[in-house]
Amino acid sequence: MSPLSAARAALRVYAAGAAVVLAQLLRRCRGGFVEPVFPPQPDRVAIVTGGTDGIGYATAKYLARLGMHVIIAGNNEGKAEEVVSKIKEETLNDRVEFLYCDLASLASIRRFVETFKLKRLPLHVLINNAGVMMVPERKTQDGFEEHFGLNYLGHFLLTQLLLDTLRASGRPGRSARVVTVSSATHYVGELNMDDLQSRTCYSPHGAYAQSKLALVLFSYHLQRLLAAEGSHVTANVADPGVVDTELYRHVFWGTRLVQKVFAWLLFKTPEEGAWTSVYAAVAPQLEGVGGRYLYNERETVSLKLTYSLRLQQELWAASCQMAGVLGGTPDAAAASSSS
Repeated sequence: MSPLSAARAALRVYAAGAAVVLAQLLRRCRGGFVEPVFPPQPDRVAIVTGGTDGIGYATAKYLARLGMHVIIAGNNEGKAEEVVSKIKEETLNDRVEFLYCDLASLASIRRFVETFKLKRLPLHVLINNAGVMMVPERKTQDGFEEHFGLNYLGHFLLTQLLLDTLRASGRPGRSARVVTVSSATHYVGELNMDDLQSRTCYSPHGAYAQSKLALVLFSYHLQRLLAAEGSHVTANVADPGVVDTELYRHVFWGTRLVQKVFAWLLFKTPEEGAWTSVYAAVAPQLEGVGGRYLYNERETVSLKLTYSLRLQQELWAASCQMAGVLGGTPDAAAASSSS
């Protein structure tokens, strides 16, 4: 990516964000966001990545409030005990726990899955929520560009390794669900299959948008594979909107100033941002429904490019190779996780 392309990527990302913020402002003026009502979820088990902060924390707390056994997967061990205790206290649900998982390390992801499977629990909901946003150029432990490696590839591997448990836990009329959190920046993302690690010219905006675009492509292809097998597992994408979290610490100073002064009016709260993820995870109207892009608890259309079967397949094949899984099917991923 040339310097000019990097500047263009930044402008496109901020333009996309501004459009979402404007839409949220208009909705505030017309009555605001109304909290949806979901049925209780006793005897269901969920994993939420990045559940110690922001949208992930709000999502984990909401699922716990619905009666789920919630496992927070994260790398903030220092905060974990406080978060788990707080959720238990506020939801009166003792079935909340933390397991360490560093999504920037493929080895850590594999260890997390091994630890989880030793618990002999079912898994009904996997929410791929964690991520970084517009960070300076740096690499994961395995040498991948951090947005691509953590936001996308880490969740790709985690999902692959948990598919066997998800498939065993789903049943007719009560499917297991994979919910992957993307964002409106995917609409301005570009996927460069020849330079997925942004080595040519790094742009934090372009790299972030690419990772969110990749997550949508991955989710759609996963749904196609699961549907073709007749699995009782669905995969959908959740778009939380522009949410008041700490992720903005690396963005343009003007954006941080807007957040500090006007977040109460222009941004969603973490709780409001979590509603679409929870909707995708538990809403009865989504039973058996997959391959959808959800925003404000409704289905909407994602970028036209995300429906390209060829691009989905190319990214999937490349991801399998990078993540070290055997192939492009859920059965192969299950075999890889047990080897």
